[in-house]
Amino acid sequence: MKLNPYLAFDGRCREAFEFYEKALGGTISFIQTMGESPMASSTPPEAHGRVMHVTLQIGDQVLQGADAPPGQFTKPAGFCVAVHFDDAAEGERVFGALAQEGKVQMPFQATFWAKGFGMLIDQFGTPWIVNAGQAAA
Repeated sequence: MKLNPYLAFDGRCREAFEFYEKALGGTISFIQTMGESPMASSTPPEAHGRVMHVTLQIGDQVLQGADAPPGQFTKPAGFCVAVHFDDAAEGERVFGALAQEGKVQMPFQATFWAKGFGMLIDQFGTPWIVNAGQAAA
């Protein structure tokens, strides 16, 4: 079994995943809009540009997402996307990138369990935890 986050957006999925591609150092391996799908003829024209599905490949991991159908988006709650790095400098870089125009809940800093840890909600409303390097015992 594999488990991966699948994020929902209200019309900003493409923008978010292009941002994540740069911030996380991945590659968008698939993206399809509702207008490019077999469902295009039954989709309202104003929804044709919405993303039906996207896959971002990051090493051997994937992050996926889509735009909710018009009027069906619900704000994310009760979860976060956690990313873990061996290297604290790389964790700090990713934290800084994700925090651009977002809201930092806990600045990236050393803790008793990690060389670096921080929490934020990015500009697209996705909550993140960035954890990096194990603290010395």
